[in-house]
Amino acid sequence: MNEPFQYLNKAGSAKFTDRHIKKAADLLQNWDGKEIKGAALIGAPLSKPSISHSGASFTPNVIRNLLQSYTTYAIDENRDLNYPIVDCGDIYMHVTDLIQSQERIQKTVEELCTAHPQMIPILLGGDHSVSYPSIEGFAKAKGKVGIIQFDAHHDLRNLEDGGPSNGTPFRSLIESRVVKGDQLVQIGIRNFSNSQIYRDYAQEQGVTVYTMRDVRNQSIQAIIHDSIELLKNKVDVIYVSVDMDVLDQSFAPGCPAIGPGGMDSQTLLDAIHLLGEEKLVQAMDIVEIDPTLDFRDMTSRIAVHVILTFLLSQSHELTLESEANNI
Repeated sequence: MNEPFQYLNKAGSAKFTDRHIKKAADLLQNWDGKEIKGAALIGAPLSKPSISHSGASFTPNVIRNLLQSYTTYAIDENRDLNYPIVDCGDIYMHVTDLIQSQERIQKTVEELCTAHPQMIPILLGGDHSVSYPSIEGFAKAKGKVGIIQFDAHHDLRNLEDGGPSNGTPFRSLIESRVVKGDQLVQIGIRNFSNSQIYRDYAQEQGVTVYTMRDVRNQSIQAIIHDSIELLKNKVDVIYVSVDMDVLDQSFAPGCPAIGPGGMDSQTLLDAIHLLGEEKLVQAMDIVEIDPTLDFRDMTSRIAVHVILTFLLSQSHELTLESEANNI
């Protein structure tokens, strides 16, 4: 005799779904206040300092929700990503005081990294203004920091013409002496997105700049290798800052500052994969996505792949280290 309502997928039932399929969202664990080892998401929903109109403050929750759209299985490696991600939630932003909001980011990142030395923070912006306080807090907890920045723009605007904005984070870091210019590597800087005065400033400060022509003419593998070699004897840790407008507008329509001639998504993911394998890389931020402008969440979906690709490499390195220790 047939079971009544046998074809009805009732609430709470997994009868007609494959219970063996694990979603990336299943890796998320709300922080319980205990020790954090490994990856931790921290939302920094600040976009009021953006030079152009931006709804980037909505991005953290969009990225969290999109984790449900992807599995944990990486076919190229024939391996499931089994790397828990602690979700620390969002940092409360001050309603009107931008400096106070940035100070809250700095303090939160510093406190978390100091209390949890084995944590790998992944900061979800927000516009690029969040990188200055995040890196400052990270440096206070970790020591000398090298930065690898993926970006169409130098973000070295002066602070006199408008104060700290999403165009000034790396100028702020250099002028406040959190880093020296030779601790900063910029990848993907492109035509008609910058002024010569900022390129001159970068050269004066010893910033290493790879333009999009460099990216096209050299392999991204060579650029990442050379960047690590440049930084590894100067710094204690490396922080990766991913401004999604490094991508061509065809890949990232949800960036406030879209433009042609940018990087393709696979090149960015290849770079992130290599950086995830590097032990010195111990933090990352993802910034400059406006979900209100995005088309079918294209830009946010790449951001999710950036996170998962980074964690896949991280977990692989941890597995190799664990196997070596057990020999």
